[in-house]
Amino acid sequence: MEKGKVSEFLKKYTMVIVLVIVVLFFTWQTGGRMILPQNVNNLIAQNAYVFILATGMLLCILTGGNIDLSVGSVVCFVGAVGATVMVNMEMNVFIGIIVMLAVGLAIGVWQGFWIAYRRIPPFVVTLAGMLMFRGLSNIVLDGFTIAPMPQGYLNLFNSYIIDFFGGQGLNITCVLIGVIAAAIFILITFKGRMSKIKKGYAVNKASNDIIRCAIISIVIIGFMWRLAQYKGLPNMLLWIAVIVLIYGYITSKTTIGRHLYAIGGNEKAAQLSGINTNKVYFFAYANMGLLAAVAGMVTIARLNSANPTAGDSYEMDAIGSCFIGGASAYGGSGTIPGVIIGATLMGVINLGMSIMGIDMNWQKVVKGLVVLAAVIFDVESKKNSR
Repeated sequence: MEKGKVSEFLKKYTMVIVLVIVVLFFTWQTGGRMILPQNVNNLIAQNAYVFILATGMLLCILTGGNIDLSVGSVVCFVGAVGATVMVNMEMNVFIGIIVMLAVGLAIGVWQGFWIAYRRIPPFVVTLAGMLMFRGLSNIVLDGFTIAPMPQGYLNLFNSYIIDFFGGQGLNITCVLIGVIAAAIFILITFKGRMSKIKKGYAVNKASNDIIRCAIISIVIIGFMWRLAQYKGLPNMLLWIAVIVLIYGYITSKTTIGRHLYAIGGNEKAAQLSGINTNKVYFFAYANMGLLAAVAGMVTIARLNSANPTAGDSYEMDAIGSCFIGGASAYGGSGTIPGVIIGATLMGVINLGMSIMGIDMNWQKVVKGLVVLAAVIFDVESKKNSR
């Protein structure tokens, strides 16, 4: 492979390579405990909120490097409201879910209005939201913890897909889902390749696509095999997969997705081309409120309680995952698959350091350095490309 092509390959797959190296490092440092089936399951359960919040945060960042500092507080507030409705008021679980989604969306609409239509800087609006909704959380909870959550609610998030084949020590259904997912990925990749060829577009070498499909398929099947050795496919993973697929489609296949990238690239040019930038900003932040509500639902299910400190520093994990996954600090670039890689890397770092017994303060130092390194890499790459 030519030097230029090697450089391009390394730049394109930098974070994938880093993720592999980090996994291997922690596997070595923990004596293999990092990849035990239970810890692979914990990676999903403990970091589900990161995947959900980072997906929504990407849309905000695409508009020009903007962020939402309030999501951690919104997660706490939505969880407090949901717990009050389902536990204290003993309402139906599904009514509780509808209330939580409505509260999250209302918060997103509130902040989106000031950002999009009154042009108050996102940093200011969401900083105010971070303080307001943390305070409201404590008011709703009165400083106490509400627990436990109804069993029907916990089953929606904390249970596992049953094995229809009754495997002993290995969830066969989980393995088959992994094989099917890998097959679908391969089919979509080569269907897209054929479509580009028919339209006369440039495509990668067939060998490159084959290697990429082989590597990703092995990762998917290996990951599902590990889950199958524990309890099988967790419901939490299904929630994450649905959100990722929906927003992957929105950002890559829809008009609003193209507008998000256009505004991040050059807002003035986007306005001149007829894009209603106010509506795009409003969509990004209203959507962030909705996904913060989903993250709140997931959080109180995992903790089996709602408490005043829930959601602390969640916004930092979400923002960090986006930048680590390749989203530009200036906006206009970034993908959902990249965000998933970034969120996975953050999760692996969290889990690996926890298994090693590293102090929480040092964990924050490491994560801060990782985020800084990712942004420096993005900025320097852009300078070199110019």
